[in-house]
Formats: sequence, C-alpha cells, structure tokens
Amino acid sequence: MKLVVVGGVAGGASAAARVRRLDESAEIVMFERGEDVSYSNCSLPYYLGGLVENSEALVLMTPTKFKGEHNIDVRVNSEVTAIHRETKTVTVKNTKTGETYEESYDKLVLSPGASPIMPKSIKGIDRENVFSVRNVTDIVGVKSYIDKTGAKDIIVVGGGFIGIEVAENLKHVGKNVTVVEGLGQILAPFDLDLVQILQKELYDNGVGLCLSSTLTAIEDGQVVCTKDGKEFTLPADAVVMSIGVAPETKLAAEAGLEIGATRGIKVNEHMQTADPDIYAVGDAVEITNALTGKPGRLALAGPAQWEARAAADHMCGRNASYKGFIGSSCIRVFGLNAASTGLNEKTASAAGIEFDYVNVYPYDKVKIMPNAEPMAFKLVYSVPDGKILGAQAIGKGDATKRVDIIAALIKMGGTICDLIEVEHCYAPLFSTAKDVVHMAALTAENILEGRLKQVHVKDVRGIVESGAYIIDVREAWEYELSHIKGAHNIPLTELRDRLDEIPKDIPVYLHCRTSQRSYYAYCALKARGFDNVVNLSGSFLGVCLHEYFNDKTTGREPIVTDYNFK
Repeated sequence: MKLVVVGGVAGGASAAARVRRLDESAEIVMFERGEDVSYSNCSLPYYLGGLVENSEALVLMTPTKFKGEHNIDVRVNSEVTAIHRETKTVTVKNTKTGETYEESYDKLVLSPGASPIMPKSIKGIDRENVFSVRNVTDIVGVKSYIDKTGAKDIIVVGGGFIGIEVAENLKHVGKNVTVVEGLGQILAPFDLDLVQILQKELYDNGVGLCLSSTLTAIEDGQVVCTKDGKEFTLPADAVVMSIGVAPETKLAAEAGLEIGATRGIKVNEHMQTADPDIYAVGDAVEITNALTGKPGRLALAGPAQWEARAAADHMCGRNASYKGFIGSSCIRVFGLNAASTGLNEKTASAAGIEFDYVNVYPYDKVKIMPNAEPMAFKLVYSVPDGKILGAQAIGKGDATKRVDIIAALIKMGGTICDLIEVEHCYAPLFSTAKDVVHMAALTAENILEGRLKQVHVKDVRGIVESGAYIIDVREAWEYELSHIKGAHNIPLTELRDRLDEIPKDIPVYLHCRTSQRSYYAYCALKARGFDNVVNLSGSFLGVCLHEYFNDKTTGREPIVTDYNFK
C-alpha cells in the first residue's frame, strides 16, 4: 500500500505513524505546505509568555526524525493543489520554487486543518501589526514584532481558548491587554453562570474585556469597535485575531468530495469521504456529536488523533470506527483551572433536550488541608431519566480530574445514579470523601426525586429585587461580614428555636455559604411542615461569583453588601 497524507500536526502525522505501526511494508509520503510538519499548536500561546522558552521546542518532529524513526517520507513546503481521483494521483507544488509534480497513491488521508478567520470587512486587517495564531511561524512573528517595536497595548480579538491564552501570556510579560469579544461572554463551552468566574479572574488580573463588541477598523495606534450601535476606540500597538477558524475544504470540494452541513468534509464512522480510498481527519472534517446525533466540527487535538487512529486502522483492514465527539476541553486562566465536557445549557436547549442542572461550590479537598479551595461545579442532566449530559468545573484545584470523570461516564451512557456510585481515590490532600462530583450528583438526585426545590443562581438577582423572603443560615459573624441585601439572618444553630419567625404563606429562600447548611435547614423545615422553602443554588459564594464581574464593570447596584469571598 502507498499512503499519501496531506497535512501533518495532530491528524495527518498521527495517521501516518499509526499506519507505519500496522504495516511496516507500506510506502508513506506526507506533504506539509508549511515549514513544520509536527508541532504543539496548543502550546503556541505559551511561547509569548515565556513558559515555552524557545520556538524550537514547539516543533515535536522533524522530517529527519520521521524518516529515521518511522521510515516516513515527509516533504515540507509542499502544497497539494489538486486530487485526481480517476488516476489516483495528487498534484504537488513546491512553495519555495513553484515547481509542480504528480504523486500517486493507493490511499489518501486529508488533514488540511482550518485557517484563522481574517474578515476582509475589517478595515486595516492587512496591516503589518495584525496577526493570526495558527502555527510556529505565526507565533514567532507575533513575538518578534512585539519585541522589536516595544508594542505595549495589545488587542486580542476573540475570547475563545486561544484568545484567552494569548491574552494571559501577554499580560504575564507586562503588556496592556484587552480582549474584544462579539458575544456576551468569553469561552462558549461554559455557561454564563460559570464563566463569570473566569471573567472576574481576567478583570482582577488587569485584562480588559469588551463583550458584545465588534472590531470594525484597525488604524494607526488604535482600533475602532462598536457596541450597541455606538463606536469606541481602544489604543492598539498590535492586534491578534482569534475569532475562530474555517475548515480548509477547497481541495476536497474541487475533487468532488462531499462537504457537510457544517462546512466540513463529510466522512463516515471510518473517516472515509465519499471516495472510499480517501479519508479525512482533523479540524477540516464534519463529525457527529455523540450526545445529540447531529453533525458538528471540533477543532481539538484529542479528537483529531482518535479520528486518525480510526482511519489508519480501517485502511489497514482493522474493524475500527470513530464514535463521535462529546467536546471535552480545559484551560488555565491565571490562578484558575477550568474544564468542560458534553452539553451546556445552550447546546442542550438547541438540541431540544429536556434538562436541568445543579451548581455546587464545595471544597476541592478537606478544608483544613493547605490550599483547600472552593470549586465551582455545574452538572447538566436530562430529565426525568437523569442521564448525564455535561459538566463544567472551575477552581484553583484540579478541575480536569472532576470533568474527566464526567466525560468517561457520558461516553458510557451514565446517569446521576451511576455518578453517585463512582469510587474515587481519596486522601485529605487530594479530595474529600464525598468529592465535588458526588456532591453535584447527590444534589441532582434530590431534585430529580422531588426531595429538594432549588432556584438557579442566575435567577437570584430577580428574587432579591422582588423583595422575596430570604433566610441566611450562616452564623451572625459571617452575616456581618457580608450578606445578600434584605436577607434575614437565622443561623442553622438557632433555627429550631426561631421557627415562629419564618412565614409559611409565602416562598422562603434559604442559603448559606455553599448550600450545605442551607440544605440541612431545608430538610429540618420540611420535616416541620414548611412546604414553602426553596434552596438558593450555589448560595452566597455562588451569588458573589456570578454577580461580581457585571457589578464591577457596568456599575449596576450590587445585591450583596460586600464581595467577601473568604
């Protein structure tokens, strides 16, 4: 078999290496139009901040290493410009000399990736101080320009994962950084109630956020943006564009291969295109969301590698398939770790799934241990069956550990009851006996079975502003430090002696710091005939984290007397 691979990095390089492991006699040729065939694109932003000290470290494999270790013929600066299916050949152009030639194949793997979106509608998009971040050459160009010119004010356009990582790393080296994002939040995989925590972290670390804002022009020393129909300007010595990527499908389309509804190359479960001898993997393909069954695209290295493995196995005669993605991702934002998997509120709603969710804020390890910190955790599940749909976690501790547990259960079709029974490693330095994920599952089970009524943290402002009856069951000293405005302080330790103060004819909303004590209060009151009680999901800590960023940046009236996160 002669295999030709178009494009390297996670998808193409993984497919080529896997075929070599399965078939030592195969002839394998890999074409890459850029300078580097295999590099850590996910690590690119960290070169800006110095965590990766030199650009050479970003390059994982060279053509020489591919030849020596895998006997794979890698040709860089070589762009495949056409596929001739009838003759099973491709046209290759040397990007340095312009020379073209034909190369034959038995099997072909397309891994062209996706290109950064650079809208021509933005005036000045072609200026020398405007950059995208796709490969090693790009990131070296950004750093070289900043170092050479002494650029101080940097605008990052786009609040996705790459944009936020670029912003953080530039801030670490002393730049004035502002993120301009067209949506009302950054990091779309997170729901607004959780992402507020990350927006607060950016704000606290001096990164500017212009949400619901659109970049319209890049001028000398500034950019022009619009928000709510009004123009404003920001100082800008350099601009990094990170508003998304578009799949590179031109080559496939011109060869008559089918392009899917999401503009990716359409493939089957074996990663085959409409031509059974042509496979496609990586950022350019349309694959299936395993939870919704609908087509989608996912520009992540992990899925690209699994797609590549499925394609390689299948072309080598193994019974292999890729069963679809659920979308797991993570990021560090200054002092916080964040992770998400599966569906969030937005995507579950769009899929027409009936769902509910819980927000919990327990400690990530035993409270008396050093560095014990609260972790915000959101669990999304379908009703009434309790099937797990997704999760999001943010905290100073190990958020990825918690979300990985959920991702594994989602892949296995797990439910809330399954999550309750998960046995995890426990020692006080690592977690609590009932871990964060268990606390979420137990809360969800109580709600599903009607033992607990809750109101979501995003609805608390409306409840407070309506003058509802709220009971803060924390101790008096905690209440004095800070509390929700209008809340009545009846500590849990005094609750049973002060039942006559609690009305029975109107809703009564209970909260403490993280919902644990308020749940105890809820149970006690329910047992004494109070059928009007409701627990505030997330309690005081959740409210503070949810409200802080908007209160600080919009000047609206806070619903707490002071933002006390201790």
